[in-house]
Amino acid sequence: MTSTEQDRAVVVGVDGAESADLAVHWGAAEAVRREVPLRLVTAFPWRPGESGHLQHGDAYRRELLHERELHLARVAQEVGEVVPDVDVSHRVVVGEPIAVLGAESRRAGTLVIGDRGLGALAGVLVGSSAVALARGAGCPVVVVRGDGAPAADLPVVVGVDGTPTSEDALAFAFDAASSRRVPLVAVHAWWADLHPTLQRQSDLRATLETEGELLAERLAGWSEKYPAVTVSRVLSRRPATEVLLAQGAHAQLVVVGCGGRGALAGLVLGSVSQALLHHCACPVAVVRPRG
Repeated sequence: MTSTEQDRAVVVGVDGAESADLAVHWGAAEAVRREVPLRLVTAFPWRPGESGHLQHGDAYRRELLHERELHLARVAQEVGEVVPDVDVSHRVVVGEPIAVLGAESRRAGTLVIGDRGLGALAGVLVGSSAVALARGAGCPVVVVRGDGAPAADLPVVVGVDGTPTSEDALAFAFDAASSRRVPLVAVHAWWADLHPTLQRQSDLRATLETEGELLAERLAGWSEKYPAVTVSRVLSRRPATEVLLAQGAHAQLVVVGCGGRGALAGLVLGSVSQALLHHCACPVAVVRPRG
């Protein structure tokens, strides 16, 4: 595998959990769509003395490591049999899961993980570990939620906060919709403190028009680049979490950016990301600006 191929590869974290199996299948399909290699990685966080067999520590370590390698080899073989068009490689890496997958993400195109881990990846998507991985990854991170295989004709949903930081999320989302040949739903939500009945209708209309123009500006260049992608726009003055979760119930992928300052700001650090990672009905892609 060349360095260029590694930069574009789809990397999947594998640990033996059912959610990781779903992530492998999702990642394999994505690799085929993008015509890039698939790389399966298992982290082996060995800590001396944890086994309870201090006098046989090295032997026990080799045994556990060998088991991980055999399991990963079987997974890779199964993927090759089910998806013969994918170029798959696999590797067990000694180290903590977050550090291992973080390092892999810096030479990959996309990092894919399941929504629950067992063993080596236990807790990756619970609490601060998931936040750290999504925030620090060097490439987009896809968390495979639900059954991992929504209907193929469902749209891709992208959250647009109206700032330049959402451009990377839009790039990922348009490419995802194009490769799947499905529509794209662009969601722009903002939250107003005043209840609608306390605002003049003229003010509401003006705000809606302004926010609509902002969304149109963000989409214009991408629609020109991907003319075959049908785009529908969702403008809402309701909380972004609520709107994106509702859209995710009828989508095959929800894409959000991070680092923004608008209505969707804090997607990785705040409540919106937590809600999506824990409750979205379909896979979620978190895309942070590169560079």
